[in-house]
Amino acid sequence: MGRRSRKRETAGSRPRPRARGPAAPLAEAPRAATYKADRADAPQPAWAPFPLTELCILLAIVLLALGFFVAGGDRRIVLLAGGIVLVTLAAGELAIREHFAGYRSHSSLLAGIVTILLAVVLRVATVPAAVIPPLAAIAFAVGLLAFRRAFARRSGGVSFRA
Repeated sequence: MGRRSRKRETAGSRPRPRARGPAAPLAEAPRAATYKADRADAPQPAWAPFPLTELCILLAIVLLALGFFVAGGDRRIVLLAGGIVLVTLAAGELAIREHFAGYRSHSSLLAGIVTILLAVVLRVATVPAAVIPPLAAIAFAVGLLAFRRAFARRSGGVSFRA
């Protein structure tokens, strides 16, 4: 630096240092809603360190394999039905947890589960078979819209996230 570019400091012209008070805590800026889910944001179940959901799915796979390849007769039906019910419950729990935490959208899966449950209830209640498909289609459409709206509220405005 040359002499001309440097300003001469005089005793009275120097700025005084500002007195600093306690530092304000840095607040995290609100994150913008994105279409990609971050693995760190995944919701944890109440039994978090224990992999209950994964073990239920593994048990369901074992039951389904035994039902397909080993058992016969009534035992085959029981093993297959048990495997299907167990994997449906485990996957449904995971989908509900992720969906309502705003982590990933499972709107169509949850609407499909509601539709199947409604169809089973209607069939057991001896509703005529010709009435069940239109009612199931209406239930699926209403459920899909409701689940997408709920996810958009939880996720900060996006209606789906992968």
